[in-house]
Amino acid sequence: MFISFSFSLFLLLSLAGCQPTTAPTAPTKLDPSAISGERAFAEVKKLVAITPRHSGSEGSAKAAAHLKAALSPYTATCEIDSFENDTPRGTTTFRNVIGVAPGTGNDLIIIASHYDTKSGISDTFQGANDSGSSSGLLIELARTLHSQRPLPFTVLFAFFDGEECMVTYDKNDGLHGSRQLVNKLRDRGSLDKVKALILLDMVGDPDLTITLPRNIDRKLMGFAFDAARAAGIRKKFTLAKTNVLDDHVPFLEAGVPSIDLIDFKHGSQPGKNDYWHTDQDSIEHVSPDSLQSIGEVVIHMLNAIAVD
Repeated sequence: MFISFSFSLFLLLSLAGCQPTTAPTAPTKLDPSAISGERAFAEVKKLVAITPRHSGSEGSAKAAAHLKAALSPYTATCEIDSFENDTPRGTTTFRNVIGVAPGTGNDLIIIASHYDTKSGISDTFQGANDSGSSSGLLIELARTLHSQRPLPFTVLFAFFDGEECMVTYDKNDGLHGSRQLVNKLRDRGSLDKVKALILLDMVGDPDLTITLPRNIDRKLMGFAFDAARAAGIRKKFTLAKTNVLDDHVPFLEAGVPSIDLIDFKHGSQPGKNDYWHTDQDSIEHVSPDSLQSIGEVVIHMLNAIAVD
């Protein structure tokens, strides 16, 4: 029997909020060492073989199907949510890939990445760091969490389409996928179940320098710094002086505690960003070690959120 995305997601989220009342027990502690940067890197390579994959393209449809197939073994439901939005280039079809892994608690955690690439660069533009690195790592995180069930919370894995703007960011250009998921959750009365959103973006640079934006949840920021210390990369984490417009913003605006783990310096030398949105954003400039480190940070953060 076919079950639509909206029904299956709503059903799982409803079940997540209707757990039997039992005596409190210590949540399952997840093992950060179970993550594999090499496996995440292999997933990046598979995704960036699909080029170009800007929103509305044939490659975008292929990428969505690929991500659904890769995520499905690690989730109870996994669907492609296709929707249309007006854009500066006309009505465009977008495709979010959503997978849900049920947990034993009442909380819902969203871990997200965008998978679309900037349009108009070239027919061979890989977008290996932006957005391949975070998407490959998200698949590996799903595998890792699946191997450590039961989870202390339900996890929704989201691959957003349409993060990149076509011309300039405004209400009809950019962040299409994240806005879509916020609206879906709000319409079904499930938005208040979301305890945290962890967004990953550009996390594969060999010279890893995560700069947390100012517009993030302060408690999650503290968890991120603590997690980076536990993972041995605290020196690679700093706090930016400015806000960043990214897929966490629609969730923040909806009142969901959210954080964006992002490295905005991807270039030929430390501190430069000359690979970003160029053909130099290719697989040889993505590091399995960086993917390993950020994967460990995310799992340390999940352990902190579980006991908060």
